[in-house]
Amino acid sequence: MGRYLQNTWYQAGWSGDLPPQGNLARTICEVPLVFFRTAEGTATALLDRCPHRFVPLSAGKVGPDRITCGYHGLAFGADGRCVHNPHGPILGALAVRAFPVIERHLAIWVWLGEADLADASLVPDLSYIDETPPLARITGYMPTAANYQLLADNILDLSHADFLHPDTLGGINTTAKSTHRQDGERVIVDWLAEDCVPPPAFRATLHGAERADIWTEVVWQAPAVMTLGVAAMVAGTPRRAEDEGYTLHNMVPETATTTHYFYCATRRFRIDDEGFTAFLKVALAQAFTQEDKPMLEKQQQRIGEAEFWDLQPVLLRIDGASTRARRLLEARIAAETPAG
Repeated sequence: MGRYLQNTWYQAGWSGDLPPQGNLARTICEVPLVFFRTAEGTATALLDRCPHRFVPLSAGKVGPDRITCGYHGLAFGADGRCVHNPHGPILGALAVRAFPVIERHLAIWVWLGEADLADASLVPDLSYIDETPPLARITGYMPTAANYQLLADNILDLSHADFLHPDTLGGINTTAKSTHRQDGERVIVDWLAEDCVPPPAFRATLHGAERADIWTEVVWQAPAVMTLGVAAMVAGTPRRAEDEGYTLHNMVPETATTTHYFYCATRRFRIDDEGFTAFLKVALAQAFTQEDKPMLEKQQQRIGEAEFWDLQPVLLRIDGASTRARRLLEARIAAETPAG
């Protein structure tokens, strides 16, 4: 098993991914999990492995207040304890591990580490999702066959957009003024492209202006939760909050070489414009699924099973933020790993 941060909240899916009478199977940090809802609608998570013959509980049936193994009919409640054994008494060993779960910001979050440390206040603050009207929100999920830190690197260095997304997002970041800094356990990187020709994706707030100032900011926190903020202004005019948009990019490790990529694009302008939302959904699909995903998967194929630092990457100025984030994450993991 790879080394992952344990005492943290991982997004397992969007709340809508878990229906009242169904289940959601998801492997996170190489741990197979099954999620289901109680009769009251509360999301719960168990290890997705029956203690009897080790088949996935997700292959069984849900309800009420239990999940029943599809192989021999053993049923388990939300706390992981067996509540029904059709073959005899309920033995103490007939139990599976339960994991703390919370729903917030339209998402399901699970805690893989020590249950006593599962503090709800540690769920990342993504309140901009809640503040955005549904018509101005675009949620998505993109499973990707690449390590989650490679995907985080991709967002922390947006200069790639000039080459990978030339028709939608690119053309401004390589020459933009860029800085990065550390704020506690967060890494923040900013770009400011002044008096530039705006790429198509940034023209919605420019009212036909041909020159723009474009601000972009990425805020990273461990393990790989990132918020990307953008605003495009007519060149020479100040940035306004009502012109800003914020997108969640959350990279959740499935295995060492596969990732659950969750995103949610929000905006503060044209919030009732369904046509514009449809346009953005297509643009995001092109950038993520047709451009980012294939390149990141090719990158992982070339890396194979090697450790990133063992390959001795040649670091450039543009790698400052991603390198800092990697070092911070490594320190967090090392701090909770027993010595010896």
